[in-house]
Amino acid sequence: MTDSTKNSADDASYDRSDELAKAYATIIAAFDDLDRPGLLKTPQRAADAMRFLNRGYEQNLEVVVNNALFPSDNREMIVVQDIELYSLCEHHLLPFIGRAHVAYIPNGQVLGLSKVARIIDMFARRLQIQEQLTFQIADAIRSVTGSPDVGVIVEAQHMCMMMRGVEKQNSKMKSSAMLGAFEENAATRAEFLHLLRR
Repeated sequence: MTDSTKNSADDASYDRSDELAKAYATIIAAFDDLDRPGLLKTPQRAADAMRFLNRGYEQNLEVVVNNALFPSDNREMIVVQDIELYSLCEHHLLPFIGRAHVAYIPNGQVLGLSKVARIIDMFARRLQIQEQLTFQIADAIRSVTGSPDVGVIVEAQHMCMMMRGVEKQNSKMKSSAMLGAFEENAATRAEFLHLLRR
C-alpha cells in the first residue's frame, strides 16, 4: 500500500467516524446536555464503539479463512460448539448475545478450528437478525469446506426483548440451519443434537 493510498483510506475512515460522532451528538442532545462533563467525549466514543461492533462489514470470507484448509480422509462429523457471539439487532440496534454450534461432515478437507469462530464473528459483527445470521454461517462453512453437509444452531438472548417491549428476562431464541445430510437424514441430525448434549 502506498503512502497516498494509505492516507486516502485513513481519511475515509476518519470521515465515517466523524459522521457517526455527529449523529450520536444529535441523538444524545435530544435527551441530555452535551456540555455535561461526562458526555463531552461520548459521541466520539460511541462512534468508535459502533464501528468496532460492526467491523464485520470490513471483512470478507476469503481473507478471514486465509487458506486454512487441510487435506483429510476423515468422513465423520466435526462439531465445534459453544462459540460465543455478539451482534446487534437490525431492528432496534440493541445487542443480542449467545452461542453458536457448528457441525459439518468433511469432504476431503477440514477447516482450521479458529476459522470457524472467525466466520461466526464476521457475520455476527454486522446489523443482523438471528435467523439470517444462522443461515449465513452455515452457507459460509459449506462454501469454504466444499462439504454439502453442514448444521448450525444459534441460541441467543435479545436485549430488544429484555430491555424494552415485553421485557422478558429469561427468554432465549434458538435457530437452526440444516444443510445436506443434516436436513435430509434424521440420524445425522440426531447425532449432531446428541453430541451437543454431551
